[in-house]
Amino acid sequence: MGKSFSALLSAAFLATMCGTASAYTLKGTVTASSDGKAIQDADVKLLKRNKATTTDEQGKFTFEEATTHLNAARSAGSFSMHNGVLNFAQNGNSPVQVKIFDMFGNQVFAQTFQGAGTVDLNSVIEAQGTYMARVKLGSTQETFRFNASGNFSGYVKQNRQALLKLDSDADTLSIAKEGYDSLKIFLPTLDTTLNIKLNEVVSEQTYAFGYALGNTPRPSKGCGKASSLKSNRKVENGEQFSLNVGGKNRTFFITLPKNYDNTKPHKLLIANHCMGSKAEDFVHHSPDYDHPTPYYGQQQLDKNGDYIFVAPQGNDNGTWNGKDDHQFVDEMITTMFDNYCVDTTRVFATGFSFGAMFTNSLAQDMQERLRAVAVYAVADYNIWLPSAGTGRYDAKDLPIAWMLVHGKGDGTCDYNRAKNSALPRILKRNGKADANGKFTDASSEKPEEIGNNQAGHVCYDFKNVDPRFPVKFCSWNGPHRWPAHDEGDYSNYNSNSWNKSWVPQTVHEFFEQF
Repeated sequence: MGKSFSALLSAAFLATMCGTASAYTLKGTVTASSDGKAIQDADVKLLKRNKATTTDEQGKFTFEEATTHLNAARSAGSFSMHNGVLNFAQNGNSPVQVKIFDMFGNQVFAQTFQGAGTVDLNSVIEAQGTYMARVKLGSTQETFRFNASGNFSGYVKQNRQALLKLDSDADTLSIAKEGYDSLKIFLPTLDTTLNIKLNEVVSEQTYAFGYALGNTPRPSKGCGKASSLKSNRKVENGEQFSLNVGGKNRTFFITLPKNYDNTKPHKLLIANHCMGSKAEDFVHHSPDYDHPTPYYGQQQLDKNGDYIFVAPQGNDNGTWNGKDDHQFVDEMITTMFDNYCVDTTRVFATGFSFGAMFTNSLAQDMQERLRAVAVYAVADYNIWLPSAGTGRYDAKDLPIAWMLVHGKGDGTCDYNRAKNSALPRILKRNGKADANGKFTDASSEKPEEIGNNQAGHVCYDFKNVDPRFPVKFCSWNGPHRWPAHDEGDYSNYNSNSWNKSWVPQTVHEFFEQF
């Protein structure tokens, strides 16, 4: 590298000089991201240097390294720098060590000088840009920032060995203010000016029952822990587990997302099988029309791995019979909470046919555990429904978010019973809360329906229900099937027709609103 030296200055003259360059000046302005207003009295700290200040009425703050004054009579010498030109002198045998780094922290120049003199640091840099010079004399060290014009245009040579990092000049800036999210910013260099925006903390409204839409997740006991559950066996899309409930061995299957993180609260989806089917059909089977894809198509839509899926097994005959099934699902949810990282406020359930009837039965007494349910071809017969009472598995006078998909041509689970019996029972508890917070009766509102023999489908969102407990009623003219679609002959459905269905995406959007 080329070097340019001026005539040597007298040591006597330099002995009277004081170095007057500040190591850095860090300035910033803190404003609210919502409206851009200045935030006063925010606590601002440099964590590594243990320095603190607060913002003024304009949201501004400043950190400045104390000016170094070197006196030749009491030190090894003196130095100063102006516009990239270094003036130096030393007493005794202490050399002046100079290193230059680019803004990525790569060392691009190093030289040791003896005696007294000046050196134009701009002239020893090959490329234009901003650089940091570190000057050391005896026990005193200063860092200066300067702009170099360079001897020629272009970039620093690629074959330069530049491995030393300027990490001692880095620090982390912390900004905190009550009512705003705290923020930490890593600063590779402190000689800079920042414009910082803080997000306001939105106060989450609380309720006597239920949660606000978009509420903060509530992590379960299993967050941060490894599961202690022992599986019976692994299957294609999950694992089988057993649970003793009331002296009876009950089985269920769990499918974790591939990127499962035990520190992230996951949503939990319970899929209930229909009569003649079994829980294993959700995780390991040859596709059929009722189970063409795992968990009623919901697993395929879980692109980010936000959900844990679980499928409980009904009784030996494949049906759901009574209170013991409610206890089984209740204890299964507790087991999931204890062993996996679950958002306890976002537990959903879904099912088809007999699985829909069982899901709808759970919705009568487990409103405190289930945030929402989606039922396909539900009806109010061949199923145990909780009676009103104060017991753990008695029906509760509480709302629940509810969605129905039902074919008007269903000859197995009567459409009119679903519309005139199952739906009003839900609406009776889901009306908008009154001044005392008690949910009112919205059952007088009637849904819009698909016309007879009309193609397509109609989904109706009820207007008079509490917004936190929406009700959606979807009708179509098909038979006893859950993966409804708007094309083709409904009587000739097969296991490949499900991918034309609008149902999985509509249900996914219904769950995702919470």
